[in-house]
Amino acid sequence: MGAGCKSDPTSVFVGDISASIEDPLSRAVRRRLKILGISEGIPVVYSTEKPGPGKAQLLPLPEEEFQKGKVDELSVLPDFRVRVLPVLGTMPAVFGYSLANFVILEVANYPHDVGAGKSRDKMYDNILANLQGLEERLVKSEGQDPLGLRIPVTRDDVAYLVEELFRGKSVISELSTRLALVRWRTPKGGFKINQDWQGQKSSQVRLDELVCVTKEEAIAHEKEVLKGGKAPEAVYDMSIVERVEKRRLEDLYYQQYR
Repeated sequence: MGAGCKSDPTSVFVGDISASIEDPLSRAVRRRLKILGISEGIPVVYSTEKPGPGKAQLLPLPEEEFQKGKVDELSVLPDFRVRVLPVLGTMPAVFGYSLANFVILEVANYPHDVGAGKSRDKMYDNILANLQGLEERLVKSEGQDPLGLRIPVTRDDVAYLVEELFRGKSVISELSTRLALVRWRTPKGGFKINQDWQGQKSSQVRLDELVCVTKEEAIAHEKEVLKGGKAPEAVYDMSIVERVEKRRLEDLYYQQYR
């Protein structure tokens, strides 16, 4: 994974990609993998070193690049950096030696430990169950029978939304505990049930409608927005609304890989 802005060789590890932290490149790769249904099982070399005061940061973009026109077109991904990322010359070598060592041990079948992936399946199942309950309450609030209702969202969808799109944090408070998924807005046509197939009832919720919040925020959001009829702009600070829109645009870009 990324060696840019890293300087501590003792913070370099070989582990499952799902356990990699403090690495924007790794997050981008995980996002693409989860869209393909892969969440773990890929060993990588990564650094857990955190950024801090006095450490290397993105360098300013040269003035001549601004004179050429739209600098945002230099980015390889939406909202991705276009400036130079400093790299300490020894760190790519440390990453390379770690990778080479891992490959040699694997080829030789020599015993060695690799950091395990961070399995959060129980948390994803809990979030999925809470979303199911929310959709049933919303349907019932409009006089419809929620018995037998199913939602078109899977555990892998939950993992992608929570971990990759919303960075494992609430989009409102940026807290990382007791997370939940809720619709951001009330649909124009209400919370209708899809009954195109006889004997089957499903919610019409879409992944791009969902945002990550804490359970406490979800309760308030359900009351004020989803049942109270208020627009999110009337409830939340504009910085939060803009953050949600930013995440939505990121998701639109990655949808092309589904």
